[in-house]
Parts: sequence; C-alpha cells; structure tokens
Amino acid sequence: MSENREHIQVLILGSGPAGYTAGIYAARAGFKPVIYTGMEMGGQLTTTTEVENYPGFPNGLQGPKLMENMQKQAERFGTEVRFGLATAAKLATKAGEKHLITIDNNKEVTADTVILATGASAMYLGLESEQRLRGGGVSACATCDGFFYKGLTVGVVGGGDVAAEEASYLSGLAKKVYMFIRRDVMRASKAMQDRVNRIENIEIMYHTEIDEVLGDKLVEGVRVVNNQTGEKKVVPLEGLFIAIGHKPNTDFVKDQIDLDDRGYIITKGVTTETNLPGVFAAGDVMDPTYQQAVTAAGSGSKAALDAEKYLATLEDN
Repeated sequence: MSENREHIQVLILGSGPAGYTAGIYAARAGFKPVIYTGMEMGGQLTTTTEVENYPGFPNGLQGPKLMENMQKQAERFGTEVRFGLATAAKLATKAGEKHLITIDNNKEVTADTVILATGASAMYLGLESEQRLRGGGVSACATCDGFFYKGLTVGVVGGGDVAAEEASYLSGLAKKVYMFIRRDVMRASKAMQDRVNRIENIEIMYHTEIDEVLGDKLVEGVRVVNNQTGEKKVVPLEGLFIAIGHKPNTDFVKDQIDLDDRGYIITKGVTTETNLPGVFAAGDVMDPTYQQAVTAAGSGSKAALDAEKYLATLEDN
C-alpha cells in the first residue's frame, strides 16, 4: 500500500446517530472531521419506517429522512462524509502517536483521534422472506416500532431476556403477542419468565421455528414448524420482532480494544474513552442496554467533546 497516507485529525467510523452527531460537534469545534459511513450508510435507522420518539419532530418522520437530515447538518459545518468500511486497524498505544486505519482493504489513513461509532448489527434468521419484509412488518426493535402495532397481533422470535422484554413491552400495545421459542424452555432469567407468564395476552410456542414470513409488501403472518414433530402451521399476525441478539461491529479492533464478553467496547466511567489514548467509542457499539437513536446521538456528542479535550492536551505538551 502507498506510504502517501492521508492524515485526518478526527476520524469517525460509522454513520448512524452517534457518528453524525460526533461529526456535527467535531466540525463546529473546527477539526474538519471525516466520517467513513460503513456499509449501511445511516445505520440501522435506514431500515426503520416511521420514527416518532426522536425529540424535535412532533409529527414523526421516516428513519432514512432523519439520517439524511443528520448527514446534511454534519456536512453543513464541514464534516466530510465518505462511503467506505474500516476493515483493519493498527491503533496507537501511546498518547500523541497516530492511529492507522485501513478502509475497504486498500486505502490507509492515519488519525490523531478515532471515534468508533460502528454500531451493532441486529441478528436475523436469514430467511429471504424476512429480509424482504424488513420495514414492512419485520423489525428488530420493539421500542422503536411497537407503537405502530397498537391493537394488532405480533410475534417475537427468541427466548432470552431481550425477547422477554420485547414481548412484555409489546403486550401493552398489541392485542396478542406470540413468542416463538425453538427450545423447550426460555433462556430468560426467572424474573423475566415469571413476568411473561403472568401476562394474559402473551402466548408462548415452544419447539417452534419460523419457516417463512408471509406477505407481499406487508407481513400477514408466519408459517412455523415444530422442530420436534415437523408439523407446520400458519399463524396470522401483522408484525414480527426478531429478538435473538445484536452483534457489535468490533471485529476489526477486537484484539486491541477492551471488549466485554459480548464484544461491546468498554469505556471508562461516564466518558467515551477506551483503553487506548485518542480512541473513543459512541453509540450501540458500546451500549448493549439502551440502543436508541437518542442515546446514540448523546454519546456521539460526548465522544467529540472527549476527542476535543484529548487534542487540547496534545497541544499543551
């Protein structure tokens, strides 16, 4: 690779609410940040239809439009947004040293500070019909999209704590909630199991896997199969929530950054600082708990402010 590497003062990896907000703050501070978007430009919100819980939009707006607005705002202040994926990294271990990032396996850039806002990808079942109907009734976030299923019938796939929490949340909105669990027991904590079992409009179907999501443009039901008997049947519903977990996008830094047992970046206290100087983390990549657009945006602002503070310490030395 060429030794004529481009140098960037504030490099932001990821273009969800965390990345774009970090760009807004860093640009307003005069740092001319560069964002590499990742493969999903705009992050998970680009697969969400109506967003009604982001402050400042009383009538709601489409997820892709919200991300388009954030991008335009970041660019207005001088952030350069580039399509590209970070595929490798050699992160410095001493303050003041440059970090080396490889983009798309062929372009190298160096940076004084790196903000990791690469997000976490929802895990899906891998069915063609499921992917086709994402945004048309298939979702991986009940708190984002559950509101649209008031009085309707929905299903939740999964048997862990997240699935139990999603089912509990949806039970307060939907007429009926099915839980499709492939094992004969739930993996959720006993407290979560007890909560689910007490809710009258939740029906749990054990030994059950999704064979196909039914519907043309909108979900109309699912065909399920009993993995013990092989019996198949159709369950009519209007929404299907996949709650089998998220995978943080940290593979390219996993041997350098401190991660928890699920692969999420560990930050120091209330800051966005990682274990390496000049490397910060924001958004879902460091937040396995909330994973909301508004919390991601908040941490993006913190990351930019932390990066600004770090750069000031370099100038003082």
